[in-house]
Amino acid sequence: MGNSSILIGIAGGTGSGKTSIANYLLKQFGNDELIVIEQDSYYKDNSNLSMDERNQQNFDHPEAIDIQLFNKQLESLLDGKPVKIPIYDFSNHNRIEQLQLVKPTKIIIVEGILTLYFESLRKLMDIKVFVDVPDKIRFKRRLSRDIKKRGRTLMSVTNQYESTVSPMYKQFVEPSKDFADIIITGGAKNKEAIDTLINNINVLL
Repeated sequence: MGNSSILIGIAGGTGSGKTSIANYLLKQFGNDELIVIEQDSYYKDNSNLSMDERNQQNFDHPEAIDIQLFNKQLESLLDGKPVKIPIYDFSNHNRIEQLQLVKPTKIIIVEGILTLYFESLRKLMDIKVFVDVPDKIRFKRRLSRDIKKRGRTLMSVTNQYESTVSPMYKQFVEPSKDFADIIITGGAKNKEAIDTLINNINVLL
């Protein structure tokens, strides 16, 4: 494997601030130096399922992720090779036809609820981060995001949260905190922890 890039994993529950932290790092280092890859891009292709069946899917379970493709593409990027990443459409719970061309940069961030769950991904990472935020706050954020951005109803979001999001967090996401090198409590507001992360990145660079 070429060591042209460093890989940072950012995990944590839905609405914990993973994306805000990734975007903050993007501002610090710039587009030429850093790319953010979302676990959500690697949801399995659901073309073979009806819309009803898609709605029944548990998207918070590790089985929902196309881990083979995820792994392979991260390895390619770390080897200095560009990849074409799937684009996922949440309104249809499916991949769209287009792919997104991503070229390797010095810093690659991979963020998503389960990024520290998979051992194969952890092995590729130089720094593992877990964003730890109380359930109540995460639920509120998830609610407002899904209603505003994903056209969902209060009831459907609440039902999904109680039936899959919360139990899956307890079963798969929270235990992966044990693998983290840095735990950021309170999410993107915790500038001190984020500065520690930035210092660690600079040391590796």
